[in-house]
Order: sequence, then structure tokens, then C-alpha cells
Amino acid sequence: MSDTSVTTRRPLADRTLPGPQERGRATFLHSLHAEWIKLRTMRSTLWVALGTLVAGVGLAALNGASAGGEHATLAPADQAVFDPLGTALKGYMLAQVTLALLGGLVITAEYGSRTIVPTLTAVPHRSRVLAAKGAVLAVAAYAVGVATMLAGFAAGQSALAGAGAPHVQLSDPESLRAVFGGALYLTLAALLGLAVGTLVRSTTATVTTMFATLLIVPAFGPALPGPLADWAAVYWPPTAGGQIVTGYRDPALLDPWPGLGVLALCVAVLLTAAFLTFRRRDA
Repeated sequence: MSDTSVTTRRPLADRTLPGPQERGRATFLHSLHAEWIKLRTMRSTLWVALGTLVAGVGLAALNGASAGGEHATLAPADQAVFDPLGTALKGYMLAQVTLALLGGLVITAEYGSRTIVPTLTAVPHRSRVLAAKGAVLAVAAYAVGVATMLAGFAAGQSALAGAGAPHVQLSDPESLRAVFGGALYLTLAALLGLAVGTLVRSTTATVTTMFATLLIVPAFGPALPGPLADWAAVYWPPTAGGQIVTGYRDPALLDPWPGLGVLALCVAVLLTAAFLTFRRRDA
């Protein structure tokens, strides 16, 4: 056999191993891109966004028309505390639920379909995965929130003006605070849903928890025993945060930004718990 027919193989140890770039190690930007694709292609995302917009605008228009028609018959004391902002932006009450459910679905849908396993296989850094989910969700929720609050404001104020009731303009500082602060409130509601969904890992349990937290407790809070009812009326996070969309200042309640701060603190605590749980619990 001639020497030219012999193929020389280098020992494995002598071969050049691929560097981090060649191995295609996942970065936070990769995680963001992946989570954006998941959110954009999830069938429920479009329906939730449209439902949020329709519910917010519809409730704002109905509430504005109803309150505007009754304004002339109110007692002078009630007319003095009439709140055109809070009346027109009542649609946030439904919008918060839909966006909170979207936040829960961002994580529970993956647990339900078991796609969470390949996700964590591709990106072993679990904190990076959850942070990317939260960042993408926050941007999407804020965009939907701004659109909902702006459209709801326009519909509600138009209904009030048509009924001859007091109304405000978007250029007013209070209006800008209510609209864009309201969008922040809706973003926090979505992140609250993500935190709860991460902790319970069940879509059904997340839906139940969000309805109870955002709607049932605020509605039935006054029926609680005295001191507990007073605490819930002031400090229950969704109730406190909801002051951001009001114009009338009730001295017994928190001001808009401190109220929103209470909700933000609650969401931060639950997200911290969600991060710790997500890192330690099996998929």
C-alpha cells in the first residue's frame, strides 16, 4: 500500500473545539425573540387584544351615556363629586381581567402543552426565560393598554358630551395621567397574571385567582367586617391601583400614583416568588 493512500487522523484532543459563538449559545436577546414569536403566534393573543379593546371601549361608551343621562337629575352634592375621568375609563375593569389572563397564558399554555420542557432545554437559565416572557408581555400589554385607554377615553367623553354632562379633554394633565397611568395599571395586571400562572401552573386556577383578585374582592370588600373592609377599600392592590384612572380625589383613599405604587409593590413581590419557584421546581 502506498503512503499516499493512508489518511492521517488527528487525535480528538488535538482538534479545535468550537467557541461559544460557534456553539450558538442562547443569549437574552435570543430568548426575547423566541418569546415574542410565541406570544405573536399564540392564537389567544389576537383575540385577547381585540377583546380588551372592544370591552374597554364598549363599557366606557355605555357608562358615559348612562352617567351622562343621569347627571342632570343628581343632587348638587353628587354633581360636585361627579368624575368624568373615572366614568369614561370604567372599561379598565374588564380590560384588566383579559390582560391578566393573557399574562397567565404566557406560561400556563406551555405547561399545558409540555412545550416548557424544550424551552428549558434550549435555555437552561430559567431566570432568563421568565425575564424574557415578562419583558415581551409588558411591552405588548402596555401597547394594548394605551390603545384601550385612549379609545375608551374618546368614547366615554363623547358620550358624556352628547348627554350634556361635564367632560374633559385629553390635553388636560389629569387626563394624560389617567390614560397613560391606566395603561401602566393594565401592564401590571398582565404581569400579575404571569406571576400567578408561574406559581400555580394551571390555566383554570389562574383564571379563578384573577377573577377573585381583580373583581370579586373589590366588589364584596365593603361587606367584610369593619376594619377589614376599610383596609380593603384603601389598600387592596387592584383597588388602590385603580385610583390612577380617577379624577375626583377622595381624601379617604390613596392618591393615584401612591395607589399604583401599592399594586406595583404587590406585583414585584409575587414576581420575585415566581422567579424563585420557577428556578427550583421541576418542569
